[in-house]
Amino acid sequence: MTLKFYSFLVIVFFSFFGFSQDMQEGFTYLETGKYQQAESFFKTILKDFPENKTARLCYGRAIGLNNNSEKAETLFIDLLKDFPNDFEVKLNYGESLLWNKKFDTAKTYFKALITEDPKNFPALLSYANTLSNLKEYDDALVYVNTALDVLPGNPNALTSKKYMYLGYAYQKQQAQQLDEAEALLKENLKIFDNDTDTLTNLANLYLIANRLEDAKKIYNLLAETPENKWISLNGLALVSHLDGKEKDALVLSEQAFQSLDADTNVKFIQPTTERYIQALIWNKKFKSANTLISNLIESKPNENWLLALRATLNIYKSDFKKSISDYNQILVNDSTSFDGNLGKANAKKALGYYAEAYQSAENTLTFYDNQKDATNFIKTLNTTFTPFYEGKASYSFDNGDNEAFSLQNTVEFPLSIKFKLLGNYNYRTTSNAITNNKATSNDASVGLSYQLLNNIIFKGSAGISSAKAETNDYSQLLADVSFNIKPFKLQTLDIGYKREIQSFNADLLDREIVMNHYYANYNLSTNFNLGWFTQYYYTSQNDDNSRNLLFTSLYYNLLSKPGLKAGLNYQYITFKNQVPTIYFSPEKFNAAEVFVNLIKDEVVSKPKEWFYELTAATGLQYIENDSSQSTYRIQGKLGYKFSERCMANFFGTRSNIASATAAGFTFTEVGVRLKWYLFDTHIYKK
Repeated sequence: MTLKFYSFLVIVFFSFFGFSQDMQEGFTYLETGKYQQAESFFKTILKDFPENKTARLCYGRAIGLNNNSEKAETLFIDLLKDFPNDFEVKLNYGESLLWNKKFDTAKTYFKALITEDPKNFPALLSYANTLSNLKEYDDALVYVNTALDVLPGNPNALTSKKYMYLGYAYQKQQAQQLDEAEALLKENLKIFDNDTDTLTNLANLYLIANRLEDAKKIYNLLAETPENKWISLNGLALVSHLDGKEKDALVLSEQAFQSLDADTNVKFIQPTTERYIQALIWNKKFKSANTLISNLIESKPNENWLLALRATLNIYKSDFKKSISDYNQILVNDSTSFDGNLGKANAKKALGYYAEAYQSAENTLTFYDNQKDATNFIKTLNTTFTPFYEGKASYSFDNGDNEAFSLQNTVEFPLSIKFKLLGNYNYRTTSNAITNNKATSNDASVGLSYQLLNNIIFKGSAGISSAKAETNDYSQLLADVSFNIKPFKLQTLDIGYKREIQSFNADLLDREIVMNHYYANYNLSTNFNLGWFTQYYYTSQNDDNSRNLLFTSLYYNLLSKPGLKAGLNYQYITFKNQVPTIYFSPEKFNAAEVFVNLIKDEVVSKPKEWFYELTAATGLQYIENDSSQSTYRIQGKLGYKFSERCMANFFGTRSNIASATAAGFTFTEVGVRLKWYLFDTHIYKK
């Protein structure tokens, strides 16, 4: 906090001069903050009385407080030469050091002054404020209390003490010592009951700690003071947003925005407008938000808060390139901007420019040491490139008396932000109680993933499948090659080739059926909650058969927290040859279903939280020209995130939709999955 010497000192200076009454006009200018007028006034006085100490002091203060602190310091140095033992001159010189942010020098200087006069209130207070500027809050509080012992109840010292507590609490908050920060703020409230600054900082602390109910209580307390209603409503809107209650956030922010009028304190207008636009964006009312932002930018071009809102709007619309353009302009205006640096990091990450995302996040931390959002962003990005192991164990059975037990093991080992090594080992044993047939397969493969461009990732793996069945033992080559492409905003495309062995049951594994899949997956999202996913597979087999499979899904996102969507699925399958005694191979198969999907994703779940997913579907299937058959499908998982590095879940499926093996069957699978990050962070050097 930049501090000013207090006006009562000026009055003391002037009491010793017979013509002080003639300078009363200048004193008044200084006391009321009219520093330009004070500068002109005392400059005129000095033309007639160039050696007058009082006029020189006041002129130095006027120009120092009028943003010419270097010249003021020079003037006080000259005064010290003329009056080396004058304590008031010394005090003013010390203050000029504070104006010029020479806090280390000021610390030594004021320490000497209070040694010279231990009970001098201005010296004690200035020393305390110097320590506060140096963030030495423990000692600063000791000396501000000493100053208050000299002048009990002095409002300037009390104000300094309040901001020392606020600064100390913020320091603790930045160090993630949230309990200590809370204690300091509550101590401040004992001295300054219901102080708005302290309550606002305490509410913000609770938001950071995700103590949303506590934050809500503070904002409701602030609302008891009428002039704080905008602070309260804006804060409550943010609490609702963080709690996933976007509609409530919009109602609250709209109430605050609509209450703005010509008499509203100007300091509330921008944050209230900003929160209202944010709430529109959170609720995907993009057109309304864009209109309001555009109108404001017309009258206030190139203002960072408006550019940041437009960038945020484009982030939500997945127009990341437009967002980056605005963030770049923000950084031209202010290279230290939090919104500019961290916003750019998020946009770069979304576009796949990971090195630049890291750089922008680290730039944020150079200006905002240990800032939680920036550190969490880097931690999340590090997790993307941290080696992990994932294992699944499952048991399945169907009404054809087939049973299977499988173990799947996957390792992903990034060696850079572009290059990853991949490893996979699967064990599967199947049996049939009717045919008494048993078979076992072991699949092992290794591969790599490489980011060719920011929007294209290549994955390739090769391996061996070794099978042992009743009449046939063999080994076959496995392969999987794919390109993940983001051709345009809100679109993804996967194209690939996969070679595998049909291993659904023992009979099929015994027949050594090799399948060569050529496939494409396409997903289109929109800014109005509608989505469309389409998948096409062409499969050629070594038994001279081939298959075409088309699956498409049209869905609508009903909720975002937790995720809830509903939609329609359609599937079409045709085989070149029909071999129903061996496996399900209709000339034509059609199925349609309606589904609902509820999900709390493990990615967004915090440590010590549960995550889950449930899908329920029902519909009709048509096999050849037969009559329709009703279908159902239930899939679910329930998991727990033990820490940032470890999570596990149970999963299960039950369905009666025709499979690659049979029609009119019921299939059930249950299992458990574990995912474990092998290290705290990535292992490579950036």
